[in-house]
Amino acid sequence: MTKVHPQTFTAAASASAPPSPASLDSYITSKREAFTLWMKSLVIQGNGCTVYNSDGEIVYRIDNYDKKGSSEVYLMDLQGKVLFTIVRKKLHVFGRWEGYKWSSTGSKGKSQKPWFQVRKNCRIVGSGGSSCKVTVRPNEAQSNSYRIQTLDGKSALKIVDSHGGLVAEVERKQTSSGVVLGDDVLNLVVEPNVDHSLVMALVAVHGLIHHRM
Repeated sequence: MTKVHPQTFTAAASASAPPSPASLDSYITSKREAFTLWMKSLVIQGNGCTVYNSDGEIVYRIDNYDKKGSSEVYLMDLQGKVLFTIVRKKLHVFGRWEGYKWSSTGSKGKSQKPWFQVRKNCRIVGSGGSSCKVTVRPNEAQSNSYRIQTLDGKSALKIVDSHGGLVAEVERKQTSSGVVLGDDVLNLVVEPNVDHSLVMALVAVHGLIHHRM
């Protein structure tokens, strides 16, 4: 059976030291990283997503016990530690999704204010794809803007910053021989110095909007 987890980009990358124990720094690296998204839950009969790193290890998971497109889901690590609570807010036609970041210092509970917001709108990009506006506000003094651009159907997407610079990209996964796998096996590439957990939360919102999980 073909492995679905990604190969490392270079030999040097595969020989690098393993990440430190879970902390904010462990979600940010100085090199480009590849992940495999399997749009299935580890829970039988559940909806969700399982994410593997370049070594084939599970690093993130979403287990949605409700129907697809649930109004509240949890992005967790392998051990079940919640990283983000993602909540849908129904507003007018397009609505809004909010992400609440859980503390990484050991204290309990999620942030009182949303760490990020995603607004679905009708902006058209490329050859008919849609776009969502993302606002990330980790504190009162800091705010960053991004866009999630759907490129091909409901699978391929790009996340770009306010200047149009690439942050992360998702596309159908291919084997080393060039065979394209099913639309439930995706390849996620995250650019250097980007919070992988935030990217995964935004990819999860995209999946929820399109009823992929």
